[in-house]
Amino acid sequence: MEAKDKAVAAENQQEIVKVVQWEEFEHELARLVSLSSALNEAKEKKALLQQKLDALIQVEAKSLSQSNQLDEMREKLESRKLVMGNELMHVKVVEENVKKEEERLSNEIRSLLVAGTALSASRKRLQEANRLLAGERGYVHLRKVQKLLRVRQQYMISQVSMLYPVKVVIGHAHEQELESFTSISKSGNSAESKPIDQGSLTISALHLTVLPFKKMSFFTDKKDVQRSATALGYVAHAVSLIASYLEVPLRYPLRLGGSRSYIHDYAPSSEPTSSESASTSLLSSNMKATEFPLFLDGQETTRAAYAVFLLNKDVEQLLNFIGVKSLGPRHVLANLKELLMTILCPEYIDT
Repeated sequence: MEAKDKAVAAENQQEIVKVVQWEEFEHELARLVSLSSALNEAKEKKALLQQKLDALIQVEAKSLSQSNQLDEMREKLESRKLVMGNELMHVKVVEENVKKEEERLSNEIRSLLVAGTALSASRKRLQEANRLLAGERGYVHLRKVQKLLRVRQQYMISQVSMLYPVKVVIGHAHEQELESFTSISKSGNSAESKPIDQGSLTISALHLTVLPFKKMSFFTDKKDVQRSATALGYVAHAVSLIASYLEVPLRYPLRLGGSRSYIHDYAPSSEPTSSESASTSLLSSNMKATEFPLFLDGQETTRAAYAVFLLNKDVEQLLNFIGVKSLGPRHVLANLKELLMTILCPEYIDT
């Protein structure tokens, strides 16, 4: 638009006719030529400057674009640096965890090595034990020794059975007997047993009568009392011998004295103590052995009956030791006979 305005102004100026004298014509012509030359040079310079300006503008635009790109790249670089910093912190944490895990694993490996060494030593000992067990002095030898021990026990107890034979007597007054014999199976199942009920039991031909243990009176036969005491003395001696041969400590120890034998019951002392909160050791020190007579002494029938009960408990203890079930709390001779029969049977040696 400016170029057009200048061109219009130039045309308007050209339309103005200036009268020039001839003398001044050459001078004006030279001035016009000079102005025309200057104008052309100015146009050329303008065009050159226009080109330079265009080039500078393009360079500046390009530089601005590159600057923008650099700013974007700087932002991306900063974000990358932040991400890399977070990753570096995470890597450090992971490295610490890895070190801790390595230490834990190394400790476990050491423990496994120690356990493996101990296991290897134990395996060697086990192999040695198995070798010794399978050898001449091993399990087979143990079974032989055990069988010999059972044979010896059987022989010794057979001597007791011969010394104090327990037999069934036919025709004796059944209502006066303390018990009658009831046979049980070797497995201890009394539900399948059947009572013989053909007489009463005796030990060395002596009966255990129940009447003296129930009531003592002026008319009580002293001989029955003496026979019962003697029979209980026989039973106590037989039980003591069998327990010693079987190496079983009796829960209720016996003090043998023939027809004047006693049995001990370690019951807690009924005497009052100064402190009720005493320790167990102090309580155990109050456990005193109380003797109960295996015979009728005066009017103390209750103590004698309790002594018979404790004696039967000792017999039940021996029956349980060989795996046989008891007949009950009132079957002293029957339990003793069952004990003797079980030990003297051939199967006892192989059990």
